[in-house]
Amino acid sequence: MRSEIAALQEAMAGLGYIADPAIATAVFLAREMRRPLLVEGEAGVGKTEIAKVLARLLDTELIRLQCYEGLDVSTALYEWNYQRQMLRLRLAEQEGKSAGEIEELIFGRAYLLERPLLRAITRREGPPVLLIDEIDRADDAFEAFLLEVLSDFQVTIPELGTVRAEHVPYVVLTSNRTREIGDALRRRCLYLYIEHPTLEKEVRILRARVPGASARLAEEIGRFMRALRRKRLGKTPGVAETIDWAQALLRLHSEHLDRATVEETLGCILKDRHDLAELGGGELEAVLAEAAEATLIPGSATSGPP
Repeated sequence: MRSEIAALQEAMAGLGYIADPAIATAVFLAREMRRPLLVEGEAGVGKTEIAKVLARLLDTELIRLQCYEGLDVSTALYEWNYQRQMLRLRLAEQEGKSAGEIEELIFGRAYLLERPLLRAITRREGPPVLLIDEIDRADDAFEAFLLEVLSDFQVTIPELGTVRAEHVPYVVLTSNRTREIGDALRRRCLYLYIEHPTLEKEVRILRARVPGASARLAEEIGRFMRALRRKRLGKTPGVAETIDWAQALLRLHSEHLDRATVEETLGCILKDRHDLAELGGGELEAVLAEAAEATLIPGSATSGPP
């Protein structure tokens, strides 16, 4: 591994994000090449966290655009502050200003409400990190508009003209693959796919994000999650749920996994009643049995003989 990638990997770990070489390399190249980074993977694997960590590494602002079905340009880019415009219009009429003067007044930058995309372009203090979260939830029309913005980092506002980026932002897009992203947008970006973590990586994440968890508890949780993800679940739990569960177990003063505690806290990791039913009967016992086995992580305090 190159020294620059190793240094970035270490810096990300220092902020609580355990990045494997592929993740660290993708973040490094996106930063150095100033190319948007498209990150895909299942929910909860750490896609959004990449943008948050990058903003902290660069000591800059994180600007987030949360996508959803029906998201339109005005919500993502800008809106006019109509209430302030109407107040100023009445004052201008009382002052006897002409129609041209009034139009120039009420369509100035002071009455413009900057939404995430425009704010990312016009930020004067330096380039921010722009997180476009769950782009797969937006429709094709918005995706086409976004492609245009990411190509030139400029937008046209009819009343003001063309607004160009003062500093080109660092851009991270995430997708849960609920629909296919268009080829044009994919070609514009660097690409990263994040899988559910290996056992060793998940334990490292737990030790970094939940330092109060013992090595034994972290490993039992990691093995339980690995076994659980093999089940046919409607909503497979990600790392975010693993962390939540570990924090819950700490607050319950649990030092290891037992059936009663697991049953009482399954709502931390399973968010669907059908998935909860899936673990009925002997299924939970089987998952717990695998979690109780000797760890597969070399050098662990709870490792059994090879």
